[in-house]
Amino acid sequence: MKNTKLNRFLYIAKYMFFDLMMITVTYLVAIFMFMVLEIPVKYEQLWVALPGVIFFKLLIFYVAGLYRMLENHIGFEDVIKIAIVTMITNIAIVIFIAVTKTEFMYKSAYFFITVMEVGLLTIPRVINRIVQYVKTNVEWKQALGRRTLVVGAGSAGEIVVKEIIRNKDLNNIPVAFLDDDIDKIGKRLMGIKIVGPISAVRYYIDSYRAEEIIIAINNYPKDQLAELINLVTEKNVRMKRLLSMSDVDSNKPTIIDVRIEDLLNRDEIILDNQDINEFIKDKVVLVTGGGGSIGSELCRQIAEFDPKHLVIFDIYENNAYEIQQELLRKYGKEDRHLNLSVYIGSVYNRERLKKIFEMVRPDLVFHAAAYKHVPLMEDSAVEAVRTNVIGTYNAASLSSEFDVKKFVLVSSDKAVRSTNVMGATKRYAELIIQEQQNHAKVTKFSAVRFGNVLGSNGSVIPLFKKQIADGGPVTVTHPDITRYFMTILEAVGLILQCGVYANGGEIFILDIGEPVKIKDLAEKMISLTGLKPYKDIDITFTGLRPGEKLFEELLVDHNHEDHCKTDNKKIFIERQREVNEKELEIDKIKNTLEDLENEDVKGFVASVITTYKRNGFEQK
Repeated sequence: MKNTKLNRFLYIAKYMFFDLMMITVTYLVAIFMFMVLEIPVKYEQLWVALPGVIFFKLLIFYVAGLYRMLENHIGFEDVIKIAIVTMITNIAIVIFIAVTKTEFMYKSAYFFITVMEVGLLTIPRVINRIVQYVKTNVEWKQALGRRTLVVGAGSAGEIVVKEIIRNKDLNNIPVAFLDDDIDKIGKRLMGIKIVGPISAVRYYIDSYRAEEIIIAINNYPKDQLAELINLVTEKNVRMKRLLSMSDVDSNKPTIIDVRIEDLLNRDEIILDNQDINEFIKDKVVLVTGGGGSIGSELCRQIAEFDPKHLVIFDIYENNAYEIQQELLRKYGKEDRHLNLSVYIGSVYNRERLKKIFEMVRPDLVFHAAAYKHVPLMEDSAVEAVRTNVIGTYNAASLSSEFDVKKFVLVSSDKAVRSTNVMGATKRYAELIIQEQQNHAKVTKFSAVRFGNVLGSNGSVIPLFKKQIADGGPVTVTHPDITRYFMTILEAVGLILQCGVYANGGEIFILDIGEPVKIKDLAEKMISLTGLKPYKDIDITFTGLRPGEKLFEELLVDHNHEDHCKTDNKKIFIERQREVNEKELEIDKIKNTLEDLENEDVKGFVASVITTYKRNGFEQK
């Protein structure tokens, strides 16, 4: 602390000394000009007034923050500030001379004095930047870093180059800017030439032997970004982007890899946060499976809407602990209140779950606890039923018993005409909440069905990233396999929005655009790291896994009479048939589950869920 204060004092003293000298030099030059022009000056008054002038200026400079500037990061805005403060001090001096009639200096001389002072006061502050700029350009010419094209020759592009200069770990050498503004082409930014339009990126990659692209355009349209990605992937160069300041907690510029979301070629779903805020605010909210990928993001977003009490329930203590500590750190750092409780247990343990309901008396329940990994559940069908079916029944029936206002089930597109037991158990869970709605006095039950979630635990994206980092091969089950994808933020936003819309018994589905070919996704991920698919990183096809479909079912069919619109053009409701308690055979499966083998469980599920193609085949 002492060293910090000493360094701060020395920094201020250094620049005050510089300013004292520069102001003195300015007045000496002015006197010299008067002598050359043989214009009389009242030297006695000037020498008496000059110390006061200097003290006044240094005091105003200090108050205005001129001594809080970072000497290695002084930019155009700082120079403007120096000019404005200098002008203000000189205007004040001219007014003083006019009012007091103390003419130690001609008032007209302050036009010259102001211009010279601004120049001399700026020089000591920018000299480090000038030296650094020259040094960096010399280093870039000698360096072995990645030759880089910066897309966007605006303020964001300038930030990127400054960050490259500052952060040596980036190991980039900016060789040119690309920009679609024809007025900029041929000019320079930060000494780097603006060479041409973005559409010609492949030509400039070849011309400048570029090894990396950095996108430096705020809010770049998704369709244009997708087009740029397609152009760049053909050249197998690395691709990054400047993270928008609104996406980060600090004002520090951050350059990151292109997000997987950017490969989807569609806009993210827009939701009504005002309605969601009214839905969550001052409510007791229970999230089962709150430590998982979806559950933890649910907790993050719910916390932002100021619930009365947020309750996390999860069987896996490590995940629950991580989201607990993350939220406590975040809200502690921001000095905001969050009433948070975390309990460990399983939804299939009814007595444990009932005690949680008795303790917290939830208003809203988001049921995200589930097994979701398709191939693993094929060999562990008993556990899939135990958690996804019996666990859902426990959570739903307890919600009805304790008069929960709304219960939202997190379901899956794999529930539609499933070829695997995981999807079949999720459809089973949907039928349970529909049956519960038939006799619920208070609770409004609904389910939310969506596709694969990018980056979630067990999803293909983290697997591909690890395989690429390991040098390959990247494994894809089939060259034609396709999937629908959404981001975790979209998935959770959908869950919250549908909770608002729920009136009881609905299954909400999201229109998430066109499916993505997994092979194409793998090729783009490899290419965007600067490597060549099938050459640097191989892609191997391993065959469809047990229960895996080649093509996922279409989530939303706009021509389907059972798909009804909501106030959100991307959210639909799928009409459902009546479900009675007898057909679900809950008591039977609860009483016999422990005695059943893996295939017997699948047979039982198939007898309830008639659309389930057991092991990929239609049931007879």
